[in-house]
Parts: sequence; structure tokens; C-alpha cells
Amino acid sequence: MSDEIVVEINITRQTLDLFVGNRCQRSYLVSTALNGPGELNGSECTPRGKHAVAEMIGEGYALNTVFVGRKVTGEIYNRILEKKFPKRDWILTRVIWLKGLEARKNLGGICDTQARYIYIHGTPDEFRLGRVGSHGCIRMANSDIVELYDSITVDTPVNLLT
Repeated sequence: MSDEIVVEINITRQTLDLFVGNRCQRSYLVSTALNGPGELNGSECTPRGKHAVAEMIGEGYALNTVFVGRKVTGEIYNRILEKKFPKRDWILTRVIWLKGLEARKNLGGICDTQARYIYIHGTPDEFRLGRVGSHGCIRMANSDIVELYDSITVDTPVNLLT
């Protein structure tokens, strides 16, 4: 039996499952795209298919650390900051950047997951997990994203299913 680690995201169920070998070690509620599944650039949909972790950003930072353009801003999210920047799409705590592995589906051309900046990341809207709501990314509770981040590595397979 292989001890390969695989992440499986079910867009219909709004869950992320962490597998070690054939056993689900942990299941988390997530929030995927309000616009549903889809691969096209600019669609604000969550891409489907076989992916892998391209980059992992944020190791060691505090819960609710704010990222903009994959860079730490020096801010810690709070409601006062939210009121100051009401239109910001909050990316918090950790950033797990995905890359597609399937040419003409989620890799290259007008359907490239990495070029679309699709991440798994923390969110301030943890009460909305289990329902769609993102702009294409996969949102997780901040403590959950830390646990996931610490359980995987670059190139970990990530399968997005409907």
C-alpha cells in the first residue's frame, strides 16, 4: 500500500479530503467559486481535473496574516481592516498555489489554472464554508489551512471533482 498523499476537493459537496494512501485522514469544509466549476481564464470558476501544488507560501506566519499578490502585507485581518478595504478579496494565513496537469483542460492556453492564480487559502468568512462563494479559489478555515499546509508539499496531487 502506498503512503502517497493526495488532496481531493469535491466541488459539489464543498469538501476537501486529505488522503494518505487509500485512507482519508482528514476532511474539511471549503468554499469554491460562486460561479461554479469551469476552467476558462476570467470565468471566476473553480477549475476541475488533475492538479498539483505549484508553490506554498506563508509558512510560520500567524493566523489571519493578510496576503496580496502572494506577498505578506504586514497586516493581520480584523473587522476594522475589513471596513477599511471592503472590496478586498481576503487571502489569509497560507497560500497553496495550484497548477493544472491536463493540457487543454487546466494547463496552457485559455484554461491555465496557475496563470489564473487559483489557490487554496484561508478566509475570514469561515461561517460561509460548505457553500459556494469564492472568485475561483478554494477557501478554508484558517486553522484548517495551517493543518493542510503542514501535511503536504510542493507537487502533492490535488484533484478537483464535481
